Amino acid sequence: MDKIRNPFSPGAGSPPPELAGREGILEQARVLFGRVQAKRPEKSLLLTGLRGVGKTVLLNEIERIAAAEGFRTILVEAHEGKPLAVLLAPHLRRLLFDLDRLKGAGDKVRKGLGVLRSFIGAIKVKVGDLDIGLDIEPEPGSADSGDLEVDLPYLFVAVGEAAQERGVAVAILIDEIQYFRSEELSALIMAMHKMQQRQLPLALVGAGLPILPGLAGESKSYAERLFSFPAVGPLPEAEAERALQNPVRVEEVEFAPEALHAIFKLTQGYPYFLQEWGYQAWNHAVASPIGAPVIRETSELVSQRLDDNFFRVRFDRLTPREKTYLRAMAELGPGPYRTGDIADKLGVKINTLGPVRASLIRKGMVYSPSHGEMAFTVPLFDDFMRRAMPRFER
Repeated sequence: MDKIRNPFSPGAGSPPPELAGREGILEQARVLFGRVQAKRPEKSLLLTGLRGVGKTVLLNEIERIAAAEGFRTILVEAHEGKPLAVLLAPHLRRLLFDLDRLKGAGDKVRKGLGVLRSFIGAIKVKVGDLDIGLDIEPEPGSADSGDLEVDLPYLFVAVGEAAQERGVAVAILIDEIQYFRSEELSALIMAMHKMQQRQLPLALVGAGLPILPGLAGESKSYAERLFSFPAVGPLPEAEAERALQNPVRVEEVEFAPEALHAIFKLTQGYPYFLQEWGYQAWNHAVASPIGAPVIRETSELVSQRLDDNFFRVRFDRLTPREKTYLRAMAELGPGPYRTGDIADKLGVKINTLGPVRASLIRKGMVYSPSHGEMAFTVPLFDDFMRRAMPRFER
């Protein structure tokens, strides 16, 4: 097949040609934005799912929907080592200057800029690495305490009031929320609580690993009343087939039914893997329909590409002890895994594994689906661990 016409796009956050099986979540986002504009309370959204299920793609699509509805949008990605305040401040500065250019009476935008100036001053005292040009006097006594749980809600109120005065709404979209520290997540929840209480036009849509609902609940007990937590999982077979078949039909090509079924069995419906198999199957097929033999011929290549890219970048971040812990999990099968079984496999007492388990959770490699259990955050990572470390050694 013509490689230039290949409709598939494997890659982190790359938009697939067919966003199959996510209509329900997108409709929740549309309802959220509509109700925020109508000044009616609605839970903000925090999407949860494993690596490679398409959370980032969904966030990008939700941002597009928000912009089409007239929202001013901020889209950021959290990561280890960068505080929430430092992440948001430059984008809030841009937003407020954008609002200042809109027609409208009142001084809420200028007040918002002053509150942001106070907020930045407090951050610089604590963090010391933020340099944002803002030639405006700070708002005395506003968002300048240095306590994020006090200052961030005050700043969000100022931004929400400025947007309301200019007749627009704001959508803040944050990927990888699980990387925020507990006090940062708590401050974010408190800030959104203020938005609901005052019915200000500011919505939050976030995404993170399956530990996110638990982290939010630990930070603030009322988080479940402020947020919905839609689960983004693997696609059922019918939707997986649609994600593969519809894009190639645009190019007047078809997958044979047995080829679609073979890809589904290999990928278990995970969107990233579907894109990778679809991409390679197209490149290696010589004619339509693309049959099951093509899938068999490309399977080794796809597995090697996933090992070298999707899996290996995560594996290489691990310490030897962390690798051994994950290899013990893989030795037990597909999971989830009882923590006691992992300890038994490693030949150690369960209470000695706390530090390595906490480190793996912090790195986003494992999570706890229920009390006393662990699971991989990356689909099919148990298979990769057995390939990367063929022999299990304690």
